[in-house]
Amino acid sequence: MANFDTEREGQIEFYRTFLPLIDPSLTLDDILADDNDGVLNGNLLEFKLRVNDLNAVLFQCVKYLSALRIKGKPVPANIVIVDLNGEQAYLYKSADYLADIEKVYSGGASKSNAGFVGRTYDEKYAYGADQLAITRLIKRLKETEFTRIHIDENCIVGWATAFYKAVPTARKEDFIGDDTGKHKTIGEIRNPSVFAEYIYPYKGTSNVKFQYLMDKLNDTLQKKNLGAFYTPEAYAEKSHELLRMAIGRVPAGNDYVIIDRCAGTGNLEKGLTDEELSHCILSTVEYYEYKVMQEILGSKVRHIIPPIEADDTFNAGLVRGADALSEEYVNNPIIKQYVDDPNCTIILFENPPYAEVVSSDNQKAKHKGTGPMHTFVGEAMRKATSGVVARDLGNIFIWSAFEYYLRQPTDSYVVYSPAKYWKVQHLVRKRFIDGYAFNRRYFHTNIDACIMCVLWANEDEAPSPDFVLKGFDCDDENNLSGSVELPIRRIYQQFSSAYFDKRRMADDKPGLIANLDGTERTSGTVQLTNPIYNDNAIGYLSIRGANFDNPDLNVSLVRVGRYDGGGFYLRNDVYLEKLPMFCASRYITYNREWTERARIMKSGDGADRFNADVASGKLDQWLRKCLLFTCVEMQNHMRTFTGSDGRFYRNELCMDTTNGPTVASEDLKKLVCGPAEQRILDQWKTLMGAVKQTDEYDPALTYGVYQIFAEIDTSYKDDEGNTVWNNVEVHSALQTLKALVKEYYNAEIVPTLFEYEFLK
Repeated sequence: MANFDTEREGQIEFYRTFLPLIDPSLTLDDILADDNDGVLNGNLLEFKLRVNDLNAVLFQCVKYLSALRIKGKPVPANIVIVDLNGEQAYLYKSADYLADIEKVYSGGASKSNAGFVGRTYDEKYAYGADQLAITRLIKRLKETEFTRIHIDENCIVGWATAFYKAVPTARKEDFIGDDTGKHKTIGEIRNPSVFAEYIYPYKGTSNVKFQYLMDKLNDTLQKKNLGAFYTPEAYAEKSHELLRMAIGRVPAGNDYVIIDRCAGTGNLEKGLTDEELSHCILSTVEYYEYKVMQEILGSKVRHIIPPIEADDTFNAGLVRGADALSEEYVNNPIIKQYVDDPNCTIILFENPPYAEVVSSDNQKAKHKGTGPMHTFVGEAMRKATSGVVARDLGNIFIWSAFEYYLRQPTDSYVVYSPAKYWKVQHLVRKRFIDGYAFNRRYFHTNIDACIMCVLWANEDEAPSPDFVLKGFDCDDENNLSGSVELPIRRIYQQFSSAYFDKRRMADDKPGLIANLDGTERTSGTVQLTNPIYNDNAIGYLSIRGANFDNPDLNVSLVRVGRYDGGGFYLRNDVYLEKLPMFCASRYITYNREWTERARIMKSGDGADRFNADVASGKLDQWLRKCLLFTCVEMQNHMRTFTGSDGRFYRNELCMDTTNGPTVASEDLKKLVCGPAEQRILDQWKTLMGAVKQTDEYDPALTYGVYQIFAEIDTSYKDDEGNTVWNNVEVHSALQTLKALVKEYYNAEIVPTLFEYEFLK
């Protein structure tokens, strides 16, 4: 009998013994990929020091197999339970438990397993002493058979992801195509080929069962092109209140239509009354969503665009005639008859796709003449507005709503979208009637952020444009939770125009450029032209945009010019008054609630008051608090290094005075320290004390927190996959400092950032 102290110890020994006899090319990392004890060929293994209840362990394995199925991973045909100290293994066939595997479980797989009733094991292997048992077990572990599962709404997204990964050129029709309608491509789920060993053919004649997942089933290219516009049921129902306010604005005697140009499968309209549906005109550009929408709502709504499927309706996965950004759609006669009728009120009710075309994508699309900016509506918007505003797919929908459809003051628009279209880009200058704020996470995204749903009247905005939304979170059961008032304030001036130091000086010399991590960039693309060197240029602060999308990419502080620009050089004569911009740019890092991201943004609107109070000395102490925060904040990527030009670049925005005072340390002498500041200063001393005891420490360098993190707070993985820190004292001190920084930032920095509208 074996005598292992831990399950992990026994597991590793088992694999060390058997893997070379089964497949020497496999490693533990290959096997341990799904939070279970291992999938080896067609076998799921589960190890216990001692197996006291086979049925309970079997149920744990069933839960693991359920998780594999949901992820779109093959379900091994064999379940092998290993009693490590008893040196016995038990074989079960997963096909016998398919009904249980096709359920969804919550909570830890090892919890609440008592009482499960399983069959008797198929085989038992006493592999400790019986050589025949060992050979039978090895043979079993070499098997590569799998149990086929049924596709349903719980697992189809996982299998779609796996399919597009296995077949990168595949389109949506190749995965869920059916033989209904004019276009009859039979997809993988109905006629398995790639997954023939793993799934049973799906018997549903249509894809209605997957109506709320259709956006997640798009292939990779379609997801990128179409953006996300799924609306959670609870939020859709709440927005019906706004829609009914819009209907209430319809003049007596008028007909009205409710137009949704990006309806998907119609989930935004679910819950409307039959009377309300009878006024709806719906369309969607994605073919399989169009077919589901036809099946669900075709007989209830006034029109679907196009009304019936023709031989040429299918167009590379899209619906010919349903592209809301095309000239054909803008002039669609079905819609035009209502837009041109003065006795018909137009209401648009939409959750447009929100997908911004980044500069690299835009350049590719420009050369090809493709992408949303190069559609009929996109080109028209680009000419009428700025090109930056027209990059956003949602913005194009919003602009075109007022441009082509809304004509009378009693027309209305109920629209879901992030706040920046109104807050920063000023795309809509109409009267706000009412609105809600929702959590973006439940719109089939993976981020907590604020989505506005606003009812706009087609009237010029009131003199005071700021407004308050009622905010609602949503729980996993799709119920509204919580209610909070969220002010939305418009931004008129950004950092770049209000605060950037754009001076060039006569004694500036050619300088170096840095990567995002603060190291010198010696190869790769470069967008910063004419980088400079000057003794008074102690750093480069790059801040892009007003929002907090990609906050660690769009703000950085480095010693020399950032390779792709987007900022300005910090000159030592005014650097202190520029640091609040860096502080403001870290807001979302320490305030991750959904109510903050995409609602709170960076602003230069308080510049006149701020500059006046800086000049008067009123903000001297607060600016030094900003300096203290900057010195200990991890996104300060300034490093000390010797450049390729032979110059020694010292980090001056840190508190390491080992090699003499820094610019920061001299200014911090004037900081009046309270308990909060003293805790940070004491922790810095603790950190530096630990740093100087390490082998990696270079006494010639002046260290900031990021250089300590990157060069000294290093780690490796041990044989069991655990992280081991090379300098645990440094790591511990750094973690404590991070906690103090967050507390200090929110207590001492943030209130004044809001007071002077750096945050708004």
